[in-house]
Amino acid sequence: MTAEALKDLPPDGEPLPHLASDAPFEPYAVERVTPEQDRIDRASQLRLMWWKFRKHRLAVISAVVIIVIYGMAALAELLAPYHYTTRNTDFIRAPGQSVHLFHEGSFIGPFVYPYKLHLNMENLKREYTEDRTSPQKLRFFCRGDAYEFWGLIPGNRHLVCPPEGGTFFWLGSDRLGRDMLSRVLYGGRISLSIGLIGISISFVLGIIIGGIAGYYGGRVDLVVQRVIEIVQSLPHIPLWLALAAVMPPSWSPVLVYFGITIILGLMDWTGLARSVRSKLLSLREEDYVVAAQLMGARPARIIALHLVPGFMSHLIASATITIPRTILGETALSFLGLGLRPPITSWGVMLNEAQNINVVALYPWLLYPVVPVILIILAFNFLGDGLRDAADPYR
Repeated sequence: MTAEALKDLPPDGEPLPHLASDAPFEPYAVERVTPEQDRIDRASQLRLMWWKFRKHRLAVISAVVIIVIYGMAALAELLAPYHYTTRNTDFIRAPGQSVHLFHEGSFIGPFVYPYKLHLNMENLKREYTEDRTSPQKLRFFCRGDAYEFWGLIPGNRHLVCPPEGGTFFWLGSDRLGRDMLSRVLYGGRISLSIGLIGISISFVLGIIIGGIAGYYGGRVDLVVQRVIEIVQSLPHIPLWLALAAVMPPSWSPVLVYFGITIILGLMDWTGLARSVRSKLLSLREEDYVVAAQLMGARPARIIALHLVPGFMSHLIASATITIPRTILGETALSFLGLGLRPPITSWGVMLNEAQNINVVALYPWLLYPVVPVILIILAFNFLGDGLRDAADPYR
């Protein structure tokens, strides 16, 4: 001990000086955290994912777009001005009618100008001109074409109806005089539902086959991997065409719908199966899995209740990226005439009428069904990016 330290010591026999705090004893004072940090520490995994997902503005906007598009497809009978089979033979391939609010400086509400048809015999073309002298007001929450809501509930109420004795083709009409807007709304129900049903089939196959390969490993994993490689090596478009051509032409539209859905689901499970297999190979040696095995749990129970929930967030993100591929597959097959066929209406079936470049050049509004396809594909991809980032614990 140094000389300076010895000078600070008290004389012999006197106690050493000490300081006693009068504050109450708090054993967890050092571990105390702020309310914000405590809220984060107590939050569940789903809540943490939601907080991270909200910061991804583009993904949030895409989720809203997807909800709106699916909602419009679900309420197609109420939103569509016409039934998708209603024909207006006097207005074949008519261009879209603009909605106006003012006529000659006066506000009269939403209205359209009626069309006048003129047959141009020089180029054999129907020409439509607006009659600016007689505006026709649109009707709202009105009675129109009869329908069966989802094929169950009969009704005839529509959000908007054409004027009395007039027409309302906001997106134009097709070669049979059918309203394009109504057919886009009805067709969205088929195209979007195929994506959901197709991903359900591929999810079941991917989780079961990938789960078996990842849990057992060894020869089982080897056989499954070789099967996946064979399926992935096959060119998808020719295989789609071959499987779609096998379906008998005598099948009803409902059977064709389910046949196309099953084909798309059977061709899109391999990527998910490999993801599930790699996750299970890394998780099957965890202590909770070994404990479940020692307690006598069956492999199916271990995979379903202990392993799959551990990376469910990854599966959700994969689903949002896989659904667009299924929608594109149906659109491509129907566009080529090997998928869904009339009287079923889907976006692909509608685009089948736009194969001829001459038709597209003269009637470009026949390509409008490609707009919702592009929107839904981009929205699902952006949503998948946001969910993947939110589910990644290392971000």
